[in-house]
Amino acid sequence: MAATAAVLALLLPACGGDGQPGGSGTAASASLDPEADLSKQRLTVSNWDGYMPKDLPARFESAVGTPMTVAKHSTNEEIIAKLTASADSGIDVAFVSGQYAQALAAQGLLEPIHHDLVPHLENLDPLAARLAHDKGNAYSVPYTWGTTGLCYRKDLVGYTPDSWNDLLKPRAAVKGKATMLKTERWLFLPAQKALGYSVNTTDKQQLAQVEELLHTAKDGLLAYDDTTFGDRLKSGEAVLAEAWDGWCPTDDKRIGFVVPKEGSDLWTDTMVILKSSKNKEAAHAFIDYVLDAKVHSWVASNIFYKVPNAAAMDELDPALLKSYPALAMPPEQLLKGESVVDLGDAATAYTRIVTEVTAG
Repeated sequence: MAATAAVLALLLPACGGDGQPGGSGTAASASLDPEADLSKQRLTVSNWDGYMPKDLPARFESAVGTPMTVAKHSTNEEIIAKLTASADSGIDVAFVSGQYAQALAAQGLLEPIHHDLVPHLENLDPLAARLAHDKGNAYSVPYTWGTTGLCYRKDLVGYTPDSWNDLLKPRAAVKGKATMLKTERWLFLPAQKALGYSVNTTDKQQLAQVEELLHTAKDGLLAYDDTTFGDRLKSGEAVLAEAWDGWCPTDDKRIGFVVPKEGSDLWTDTMVILKSSKNKEAAHAFIDYVLDAKVHSWVASNIFYKVPNAAAMDELDPALLKSYPALAMPPEQLLKGESVVDLGDAATAYTRIVTEVTAG
């Protein structure tokens, strides 16, 4: 993450206002051909590892005729660095979190979503068109959405954690056996909410208090961990973890998930089309394919994250919802969380604080 801080510092400060895309992207839509032969296009899609079913590319090619290659990125920062390193990254569709889509659009790097080429947009929950990073889905299409909370071992903690302070100021049973997310905005979240601040605060005094609390909390942590906290909980090495809802392995009956009483976030991971793509018709076809109710339901069944697709959620097996109760959280409850948006110039302050807190 530190290696890409300079790239982000250049990218994010240019974002402002409502984050709507500028430039000539809308005018360029006339050049897209709804009747294009998709078998002659080749698609490269970059996504997080394990964040879509492994056979989705083969299924897409079979259904649409477009060969598809999957590139992998491990963090938002990594894919942002790649997308901004040159005029043409070779990526057609990228999966990025909402605030990063907002930043890319403000830089003029994204193709607007041509809704006439994505008829399955009608499957999206109406609330998915009201997300703060991109109202109306002008340049991004929600893929998954969720919230962040506490994932814990019921049999080892000895109580039901219900506050971010259970992580930040842990009891004896938890101290030294807790993990926090390392990705910038989510490392900040527990302290921000515990102090009653917005997840998007740019107030210097508030950020100083958040930094102080994060430094204090570090002494009670086992690790900063974005990827293996589920395994650590299952083994008993960890008993409490800050976690994105879909990655809390509640199929293990010893493990529970709770959204703390101080509240949490609403995060959205999106699909965006790069303006540099030479395969824009196929890119739209891919997004439309994902939004098909049966396909998007199949995605949710494979990755255990909620999808903002009402028709797809209706297709899910009730037994799956029982094993992963966070999947059953209704959109109205989910949207009580605070949307994470791009912070412009303040992003550099967040990066500095995270670097200092996690060092050593």
